[in-house]
Amino acid sequence: MSWTEQKVSILKELWGKGKTASQIAEIIGGISRNAVIGKAHRLNLSAKIKTRAATTNKNFENIIEEKNSQPRRGRRNKFKSLIIEKDFEPENPKQLEELDENSCKWPIGHPNEKSFYFCGRSSLKDFSYCKLHLLYAYQPKGKKDETPNKEDEQVYIGKKIQSAS
Repeated sequence: MSWTEQKVSILKELWGKGKTASQIAEIIGGISRNAVIGKAHRLNLSAKIKTRAATTNKNFENIIEEKNSQPRRGRRNKFKSLIIEKDFEPENPKQLEELDENSCKWPIGHPNEKSFYFCGRSSLKDFSYCKLHLLYAYQPKGKKDETPNKEDEQVYIGKKIQSAS
């Protein structure tokens, strides 16, 4: 299919009136929607076609204000209250058979070692871990922390507090 001067002039006229590429293709006949889009692009026709969902700037600003006024409830907010509290109950080492639904199931050591156990602290409602180990398990999007040793726990908790602020 070749673009004649007549078809190009019809394309320019209908494009300027805001017709869709599908409508223009149907009116001209014998060409596809994509052919219309391609020719309009090659002719550098304005891409400012009004869409059905077009809004005025005032409406757009109102929508943005409404979104900003609503409280955001992301993953980070769920854990902020945990980070503020720095006092954690002592570990209550338990073996696998001793765990129940209220026990922290964070493994300590390697399962092949004799000294292997689970944390055993009280777990938070709807979670498998205690407050401290929930902080270890939670990773903000795009950030990966190294798992600290027991000696580095205070430094690790400090990093978590800074990243949540």
